[in-house]
Amino acid sequence: MAQLRLALVIHNHQPIGNFDDVCHQAFHNAYKPFLDVLSDFPNIALTLHNSGSLLEWLVEHRPEYLDQVRGLLERGQLEIIGGPFYEPILSGIPQRDRVGQTKAYSAFLEQHFGQKPRGMWVPERVWEQSFTKDLVDAGIEYTVLDDYHFRCAGLTDEELSSYFVTEDEGRVLKIFPVAERLRYCIPFQAPEESIHFLRGIFETSPNAVVTFGDDGEKFGSWPETYRTCYEEGWLRRFFQMISDNGEWLKAATLGECIDNVVPAGRIYLPDSSYREMTEWVLPPARQKTLLGLRQKKQKEDPDWDELAPFVRGGYWRNFRTKYPEANEMYSRMLTVSHRLAELEAADKERDFADRLNEARIELYRGQCNCSYWHGAFGGLYLPHLRHAVYRHLIAADTILEQVGRAIDGSAAPDGPDRWVRIEAADYDCDSRKEIRISGDRLVAFLSPSRGGHLYELDIRNIRQNVLGTLNRRPEIYHEAIIQAATGEGGDGLNAASIQGEIKCKQENLHEKIAYDSYPRKALVDHFLKPGLSLDDFRNGRGFEGDFHTGVYQSLLRRSRDRVEADLARRGLLASYEVQLTKTVALDRTRGGSLEISYRIENLPPGMPIHFGIEFNLSGLPDGADDRYYYDLQGQRLGQLQSVLSLNDCQRIGLVDEWLGVDISLDVSKPGGLWTFPIETVSQSEGGFETVHQACCLVPHWEFVTPEDGVWTVDLTLGIDTSAAQARELSKAAHAHE
Repeated sequence: MAQLRLALVIHNHQPIGNFDDVCHQAFHNAYKPFLDVLSDFPNIALTLHNSGSLLEWLVEHRPEYLDQVRGLLERGQLEIIGGPFYEPILSGIPQRDRVGQTKAYSAFLEQHFGQKPRGMWVPERVWEQSFTKDLVDAGIEYTVLDDYHFRCAGLTDEELSSYFVTEDEGRVLKIFPVAERLRYCIPFQAPEESIHFLRGIFETSPNAVVTFGDDGEKFGSWPETYRTCYEEGWLRRFFQMISDNGEWLKAATLGECIDNVVPAGRIYLPDSSYREMTEWVLPPARQKTLLGLRQKKQKEDPDWDELAPFVRGGYWRNFRTKYPEANEMYSRMLTVSHRLAELEAADKERDFADRLNEARIELYRGQCNCSYWHGAFGGLYLPHLRHAVYRHLIAADTILEQVGRAIDGSAAPDGPDRWVRIEAADYDCDSRKEIRISGDRLVAFLSPSRGGHLYELDIRNIRQNVLGTLNRRPEIYHEAIIQAATGEGGDGLNAASIQGEIKCKQENLHEKIAYDSYPRKALVDHFLKPGLSLDDFRNGRGFEGDFHTGVYQSLLRRSRDRVEADLARRGLLASYEVQLTKTVALDRTRGGSLEISYRIENLPPGMPIHFGIEFNLSGLPDGADDRYYYDLQGQRLGQLQSVLSLNDCQRIGLVDEWLGVDISLDVSKPGGLWTFPIETVSQSEGGFETVHQACCLVPHWEFVTPEDGVWTVDLTLGIDTSAAQARELSKAAHAHE
C-alpha cells in the first residue's frame, strides 16, 4: 500500500545560562504536554531532539521527563537524535570540537536512553558542505536541513519529497529537507491546512517522504501557543487527522524512513541556513532592501516563485562582523580551544586527564550558540546569556592555566600560586595584535589599534567578564518601532509592514532608541568641550579629537612581580598636537586590582582642558536594591541604573551582592563623575523591550594647562570578591556537615 511518510522532528532547546523559571515554564507549557498528547496516539511516531544543555537541566530538575521519553521509546513512538552537545553553530567552533561535542552527546544519550543516536539536529540548520565529513566521523548517519538549502542548490519543490545523500572526502551522509510550508502551518494554521498540503504531495508522489522539523517551544511556550495547542486542542486534532488518514499517511521516524525508502539522489548543498537567518545576518539597510524587494515582487511579479530561489541573503558567519561583541566571544573561545588542544598533546597530559576533561566540558558549554547572534529572539542582546558563555570560558581558561603551570613546573609548590604575565598576539582575529595581561585573579585584554581600550576584564574566581558589554546599534525593527509610534521615519517603504506586528512591552519605547559611535568598553579616552554637560555627553555631543578610537603604540614591560603595558598616541586637540600615554599594570602582590596612570604632554599652557575616561561595566543588573553605587564614605548613591553627576569625586563603587563582587574606581585627583545606564532596544518572542547592558562611568576633569604642558592622573580599578569567597566557603562547610 502506497503511503506518504511524514517525518515529524521536534527540537527542544534552552541555552546555557537561561533562567530556571524560563526552563520550568517551557517544561510545563510545551515539553510535558506535548508528550502527554503523543502518548494518547500510539500510532504516531516522531523524532525527538533535546539539546544537551536542556537535557542536563531536565536530568537535574525534571527527571520524570526522561522516564516519559523512555516509555515512548519502548512503545516505538520515538526516535532520539543527537547533535553537538551544547548546541553550538557548527561553523562557529573548530573542527575538533564539532566532532568532540557530537561524540560526547551521543554517549550521553546512550547512557540515559540505552540507544546510540543514528541521526542529529544541526543547530539553526547552519550548513557548510565540509561538515559532512565531521558528522560522519562523529558517528552520524543522517540529519535534517531546510528545503531552502535544497532550493538554493537548484532543486524545485516537486523534487523535495524524499531525502538525499551527500558526500565529502568519501564520507556519505543522508539529509532530509524540512518543508518551510509546514513550518509556517504548524501550529499556526488549522490542522486541515497541513493535511491538505500533504495530500497534494501524495497524489503526485505516493511514496513520498515529507519532513517537518522545528522548535518544540512553538507547541506551548511561544506566546499564545499554549492556548492554541492544548486549550483549543490543535495538537490533538492534528494527531487525530493523521490517524484518520492512515490509509495514505503515516507519521514515521527519520530512521524508519531511512530503513524503508531509497534516497532520491545525490546533492551538494551551498553554505546556508534557514531563510530567515539569511535575512537577519544582513546589515539593516541591506536587510530592508531584501525584505522590501521580496514583499514587492510577491505582489507584482508573476514570475517571482521561479526567481525567488536565486535571491539569497547573507551567511551566518557574518554575525561576527555585524556584532563585534560576538567576535570577541568567538575569539576568546578559540583561544581556550587551542590551549586545550596544546595541553592534550603534552607529554604529561595523562596525569591531568580529569582536569582537562573538566576544561573541555566548560569549553563546550561556552560554545552554546544563542549568545553569538540575534534574530527574532533576544540572543546576543540578553546579558545573562552572554555572561554564561564567558563564565564557562573563564572557568576553562583558569583550569588550563593551572594545568599548564603544573606541567611546566612554574606553579608554587605550597600556598597560593600568585603570578602575572603579559603577552601580545592577535587575540580577536583582526590581523592586529592585542595585549593580554593575566594573573591568578584577573585577565585583561587591551586593544592598541582601537583606542587603546580595555575590552575584556575577567574575574577568575567568580568567572565574570565585567566588560562583556553590547553597543547600541541600528536594527531594522527600530524604524518600525518609530513609525508605529510617531508615523515618521519612513522612506517610501513601510518598515512596519515588513517587520509585521509591532508589540512594545514598554511605553514610549521609541524614545529609548540611541546608537553608539565607538565601542562601549573601558579606558575610552575623551577630550571634551569645556563645560560639557552630562546630557550632551550622553547624546554624543562635545567630543574633540580622535583619541577615543585612534591607534595607540604599545610597549610591554615584565618582571616576576609586575607587568605593564604602555599605550601612547600623538593626536590633535584643536590645532595642537598632544601626546597621551596610559599605563596599565598588574602586580603579583595586588593581583585583584589594575593600576592605571595617565600622562598628557604638549598641552598648550593656559588652555582650558576637559578630559574624561570612560568605563562601561557589564553583568551588574539594574533595578535591584542589592546592586548599587556607593561613594568614598560608603554611602549608597542609588541602584545601578542611576544617572549621577557628582563633583569632587575621588571614589565610586559598584556592588552586586548577589554576585558577591565590589568594584571600585579610585582617582588620585578629585574631579567630576558621570554615571548613566546603557540600554538597548531589541526584540524577543514577547515583543520589543529595553535591556540594561552596562553601567557607564566617566570620571572627568576640567583644568587649565600648567606651564610645563603636562597633566597626570592615577586610577585604581579594584575588584573585591571576598563576599563571593565567603559564600563559597560557607557552602562547602555545610556540604560536609
